[in-house]
Amino acid sequence: MSTITPAALQSERPPIIPNSFNANQPATIRLYPLSNYTFGVKETQPEEDPSVIARLDRLNDHYEKHGMRRTCEGILVCHEHNHPHILMLQIANAFFKLPGDYLHPEDEEIEGFKKRLDERLAPVGSLGEGNKAADWEVGDCLAQWWRPNTETFMYPFVPAHITRPKECKKLYLIQLPETKVLSVPKNMKLLAVPLFELYDNTQRYGPQLSAIPHLLSRYNFEFVNDDGEVVAQTSTAGQEGYVPRTRVLAGGNEDVDMKTDEDQKWDEMKTEANGDH
Repeated sequence: MSTITPAALQSERPPIIPNSFNANQPATIRLYPLSNYTFGVKETQPEEDPSVIARLDRLNDHYEKHGMRRTCEGILVCHEHNHPHILMLQIANAFFKLPGDYLHPEDEEIEGFKKRLDERLAPVGSLGEGNKAADWEVGDCLAQWWRPNTETFMYPFVPAHITRPKECKKLYLIQLPETKVLSVPKNMKLLAVPLFELYDNTQRYGPQLSAIPHLLSRYNFEFVNDDGEVVAQTSTAGQEGYVPRTRVLAGGNEDVDMKTDEDQKWDEMKTEANGDH
């Protein structure tokens, strides 16, 4: 399978196209470039709990009054140089999370989730400018994480000895439209993190976020350029010489270089070798 579209093939020796290998494949997801979206900031949204202990106490109070807490978070995907990037929030320059939050007890799941996405990402005043409230395309539920007790650990399964978990968190794929305006609270940063940075990086992002590349591996992607043309297909396409990096979209002004120490050493060795000649 080629990673570029047939219309873009320019080689005198086109690749050999094998038999179809897409049986029972989910729908292809179309990704739009990061440059299509507009990002801004809005008023601060302070955290509800001053500490982890306070957060767990509030979770316990919620369970006593309403039963298991329901949480929904969204996986928003776009692309930069034909590599998928995930939009996520960074709090206090250390803690990463997906957009979304726990649902109010009286809310229906999808509509309540859309309202929580609006609280996090909808720009202030946009509803009076022709935009609609809860204008989100909620796709497949990609994962469920369970909190068995009033503790920080969550698992992608319910342990056998647990009959009444305290929280269930669902991760939904959010299909971004071709263009959209997003705003993040002043006390948070909105980042675009490349998939390869998340993969197998539990030390930095934790088990839930580092599992996202696995969750998205079931999809094929179409990468659209600024002119609306599909220029590449599948998630393996890339641009030679480009090093994907986490992009700070709002709430900060510095991008994070994703080169490892080994990459840096290799670049220095190549530079020295070229200088010797």
